[in-house]
Amino acid sequence: MSDENSSTGPVPLSGKIMCHALWARDGRRLADFYATALGTEVSRTYPGEDGSDVAFALHVDGAMYLFYTSASYRAPNWPEEELPFHMDFSFPDVRAAEERLLQLGATKPAHQPGGKYWTVLLDPSGQPFCIHGTH
Repeated sequence: MSDENSSTGPVPLSGKIMCHALWARDGRRLADFYATALGTEVSRTYPGEDGSDVAFALHVDGAMYLFYTSASYRAPNWPEEELPFHMDFSFPDVRAAEERLLQLGATKPAHQPGGKYWTVLLDPSGQPFCIHGTH
């Protein structure tokens, strides 16, 4: 099947992102962490081939976030390794949010490239994410 229309050229695409997926050694723990951070809860689980739950979904502002359990997951060695992507979050009170996220299991690495503009934390799986104050 061709993506070209003979009279008008390429057919324009208008896809939308429906899901952001992340892997961790413990998908449920990571889903619970982000659900709490974002003020929601895990809304659905998905079984693996053996019938046990291996994926955990939560929804925020119409987007689904899916957290998979993977025994072979390895956290990135950041900042030595570049990241394929990361998430940024904003909070009205960034200091209070940082404190709460650390209580929930995040850690704060020594490397902080954002200066006064953002703070890097590592989620419970070791994946970096950034927090900002609401502008």
